[in-house]
Amino acid sequence: MVMIAGAKPGMLVLGFMCCTVFLSMWLSNTSTTAMVMPIAEAVLQQLVITGIADAGEDSEDTGDSIDSTYEKEKNQLELTSKQDGCVKSELNTLSEEHNGLPVTPRLGSQLSIKHSNGHLPEAAICVTEPPRQKPKIRRNSMYPTKRDHMICKCLSLSITYAATIGGLITITGTSTNLIFAEQFNTRYPEAKVINFGTWFIFSLPIALIMLVLTWLWLHILFLGCNFRETCSLSKKRKTRREIISERRIHEEYQKLGPISYPEVMTAVFFVLMTLLWFTREPGFVPGWTSLFEKKGYRTDATVSVLLGFLLFLFPARKPWPSAFSSEVKEPSEDEDEEEDDDPLAPMITWKDFQRLMPWEIVILVGGGYALAAGCKVSGLSMWIGRQLEPMSGLPPWAVTLLACLLVSVVTEFASNPATLTVFLPILSALSETLQINPLHTLIPTTMCVSFGVMLPVGNPPNAIVFSYGHVQIRDMVKAGFGVNLIGILVVMLAIMTWGVPLFQLNEFPHWAVMRNVTGSL
Repeated sequence: MVMIAGAKPGMLVLGFMCCTVFLSMWLSNTSTTAMVMPIAEAVLQQLVITGIADAGEDSEDTGDSIDSTYEKEKNQLELTSKQDGCVKSELNTLSEEHNGLPVTPRLGSQLSIKHSNGHLPEAAICVTEPPRQKPKIRRNSMYPTKRDHMICKCLSLSITYAATIGGLITITGTSTNLIFAEQFNTRYPEAKVINFGTWFIFSLPIALIMLVLTWLWLHILFLGCNFRETCSLSKKRKTRREIISERRIHEEYQKLGPISYPEVMTAVFFVLMTLLWFTREPGFVPGWTSLFEKKGYRTDATVSVLLGFLLFLFPARKPWPSAFSSEVKEPSEDEDEEEDDDPLAPMITWKDFQRLMPWEIVILVGGGYALAAGCKVSGLSMWIGRQLEPMSGLPPWAVTLLACLLVSVVTEFASNPATLTVFLPILSALSETLQINPLHTLIPTTMCVSFGVMLPVGNPPNAIVFSYGHVQIRDMVKAGFGVNLIGILVVMLAIMTWGVPLFQLNEFPHWAVMRNVTGSL
């Protein structure tokens, strides 16, 4: 995607955002940002280095061209002839009209004309060429120009925002989505409406709209409104530094080499996992869960655990020789070291699992479940819901909007999982009290809790981007405020339009009625 986008600033930002969104669908937002940001930093450093080189070469070329132009025009415009011991300047290259009035000399020449016939004033006429409009070189900054600094800001912030947007698409994209799904299914076990497919259908349009609007907002904020200059794919509009930057991107891509056997196997497992998630309970046709009689053991976690277990069995090396490789390669030092290892070593070992497993997320999510259970057992969530009964006069969309605004503010200063864990039981009780479909408030709240993008402490991706030093807090606040508004408006649009027929939001469901009656008893 980045190779297709090229080195134009606008298209480069859009290319990185698309790649980050796709990766964040399947990986955690923090892992995606930590993986993409070093690549973006390498591209930015290449742009900065190229800009410094261009600035130095342009300054030298400008000085030489000015001297040569001045000498050339001086030779063409001033031809002197000596008559009676005095020098008379005659402009042979200038065309004169028949009435004897000379045409204004060209820019860039410096003429000293004196006439004794009285027809023209005896004064020196100096015509200088105005200085060319060139970006100022910032000597005391790591960026050649202010525009380069703006490009670095725009690209850095776009990655953390794209990671947040991509995490909304799948139910496994971020920990807050998992917390919502688990708490919702625990509180309403009779509700069979939230699964991987329904969440994907609802959130994919939201992510696409937010991706385009966020890109436009960042482009206008940091790069201006000249989209023709920053987004053109025409080769005629490319500058030398853009051509060099594109060449560097292609060189880095060539260094990756051909696709390897472990990468092929990982891609196969990835596609298989996605297909099993989508076909578990698609809704319009019976899924593969109908093949099993016992209920409660056919969740999205079943697919993840099964394929994860298979990775411990499949070898990391190709168990058979390649049929297409006829040439015999000489073994290198690395290959000699690999031959000493076990040829049947699995793709994932237990040591790798212990080292790379994000145990902090497991503990955090488990703590959230415990806190939610405590709120329900103690009756705190029901008490808070009854205190909010005066809101029963508001329409459902107003209640949802207030909840989204509230969690968007709180999540800027608290962690996203903790914020959602506290608000989910409260909003569930409130929805039951106001006779509103709980999904009408819980789904938008779950999505808006991820919009903590205004401060570095809002979420880990913000902190990662902030650590690179391209952006300051005021830049994050200014850009994040616009992204917050875009996210809330798009989520409200979704829950009021295509979310209504998808989740039957116009009626109070029977599974919520049963839960309300049981809770009151």
